[in-house]
Amino acid sequence: MVDAIAEAEGISMNSVSFKASFGKGHIGNVPVILSKPQTFMNVSCESVGPMVSYYKIPLNQVLVIYDDLDLPFAKLRLLPKGGHGGHNGMRSIIDHFKGSCDFPRLRIGIGRPPGKMDCATFVRRQFSKQEREELDLTLQFGLEAVRILLLQGINKSAKFVNSAKRLEQLG
Repeated sequence: MVDAIAEAEGISMNSVSFKASFGKGHIGNVPVILSKPQTFMNVSCESVGPMVSYYKIPLNQVLVIYDDLDLPFAKLRLLPKGGHGGHNGMRSIIDHFKGSCDFPRLRIGIGRPPGKMDCATFVRRQFSKQEREELDLTLQFGLEAVRILLLQGINKSAKFVNSAKRLEQLG
C-alpha cells in the first residue's frame, strides 16, 4: 500500500533512517512522510516510535497500514482508533505509545490460511494472478481512501472505506 501511495504521488522512498525506508512529499497540499519499517513486524515500534517522536507527529496524524488475517482477502477497514486485535505489530506500536490507541489504522485483509497451513508461511507466499489483480484494485481504493483522509478527514474516509457500496464506486 505504501509503495502504491508513493508511486501515485511521486514520493521517492529512497531515504533510510529509523529502521525504515521512507520518503517525504505532499498529497494535495498536505505534507506527508511515508514509512516502511524494515524491522520484524512484531517490533514495528522500533521504527514507528522514534520517527513519530523525532518529527513530533500527533498520534491522530499517524496512519498505520497493516495486513489483517481476520479480514477477508482484499477487504479494507479504516478505523480512527482501536486496540491491537491480536496483531503483534500493532501491539508493539500501542505499547510504545504508552498504551494509547488514539491513531487511525487502515487494515488490509489477507484472509485466513487454507487448511492447516502455518500463518507465517501463508503471509509470505506469492499471490496468485487473480489475487494480484484483486489486490491491485484494493490498493487503488486504499490510495483514494488515504487522499480523502488527508484532504477531507477521517469521517469521510472511513465512510468511503467501510461502506458496502465501495465496489460500485470503483466502477
